[in-house]
Amino acid sequence: MIQQTTESRPTEREPDATRVRFRHRQRTGPTPATVSAPAAGSPRAQWADAAKGVCIVLVVLWHVVVKDYLQIDWRIGVPVPGFWGTLGEQFLPLRMPLFFTISGVFAANAAQRPWRLVARGRIAGFLYLYAVWLLIHTAVLAAAPQLPTDRATSALGLLEQLTITPSNLWYLYALAVYFTIAKATRRLPRTLVLLPAAALSAVAAAGLLDTPGNRAGLYQNLVFFLAGLSLRQQIERWAATANRRRLVLTSGAYVLALAAMAVTGAQQWFGVWPAVSVLAVIFGITAAARLTSWSVLSDPLARLGRITLPIYVVHMPVLALLHRLLLVPVSGLGGSAQGLIVFGYPILLTGLVIGLSLAVHRALLAVRAGWLFALPGRRRVEAAR
Repeated sequence: MIQQTTESRPTEREPDATRVRFRHRQRTGPTPATVSAPAAGSPRAQWADAAKGVCIVLVVLWHVVVKDYLQIDWRIGVPVPGFWGTLGEQFLPLRMPLFFTISGVFAANAAQRPWRLVARGRIAGFLYLYAVWLLIHTAVLAAAPQLPTDRATSALGLLEQLTITPSNLWYLYALAVYFTIAKATRRLPRTLVLLPAAALSAVAAAGLLDTPGNRAGLYQNLVFFLAGLSLRQQIERWAATANRRRLVLTSGAYVLALAAMAVTGAQQWFGVWPAVSVLAVIFGITAAARLTSWSVLSDPLARLGRITLPIYVVHMPVLALLHRLLLVPVSGLGGSAQGLIVFGYPILLTGLVIGLSLAVHRALLAVRAGWLFALPGRRRVEAAR
């Protein structure tokens, strides 16, 4: 999840009240309304941060493969590019559904706050980030017309992306919409919220709705955000009790579902894609929870998972400029030279894009451009730093 820290610093009287509430919960035990979502960086949230880290890597890798790697004229005689394209497709039911599920888990507390705080701190915050970075993306992508991606080429197109057809930054747009829906429906029974969202996902995945641009993702992933929010405690228990046997079972179920969907061509059968995505999310949570036992992997991924915002908003302009620089030289290499780099190219470029995105983020913060990563306001910008 892309997290914003928007809460104000406590007043002088708040610490005493906090201690009173804490002592009361020690005596009476927490209720569903008072249980806090796990704080980022805590051991309890390590699996969630690691899952976010994996998701952002998979997002960047997919964009590298589709928008750069497969556009290169590879003359090597073996189907390695096709392998990378097929591999990336296998994670389509996992990447964004898992990302939004974790986003919902972390959003549980924010959705309980008054409308004034939610509207100002979350909804307005994400819409602000979406609008600012949409303008930046539009300007930068105009300098890299070879990159195959959605872009506004007119004032009307820009207005459309700002309002009804979100751009490549649709995750931010979706979070603003999802927070609004979550806040508006938080007092309704869980089933009355999740069932319509699941139906919307199934209808969109089956191609029964008009979904230009990134509207399909917007429609399909609402159910996962709401499920993460309303089923937070169950998800945390599932992660806390994950074991090797469950990992084998969930991974096997996911692989079998992918194989069955590919063999039967059932991607657009009503309800199939959301069902496979549910299996993918269950597998992803289990795998992330098990991954925490290997700190050599989980620690770097968790650190990455806590800084997904700058990677998400910066990586596309970085990729666009790298694509412009690399497309002709790499395509012009001889077959033997291409054979040396064809397999590792997506991995290397993904690492480079992520590294440069974080470097750009640090440079922008160094010149006091923290307002690019948080709604203007001293405390919010400082939190973004």
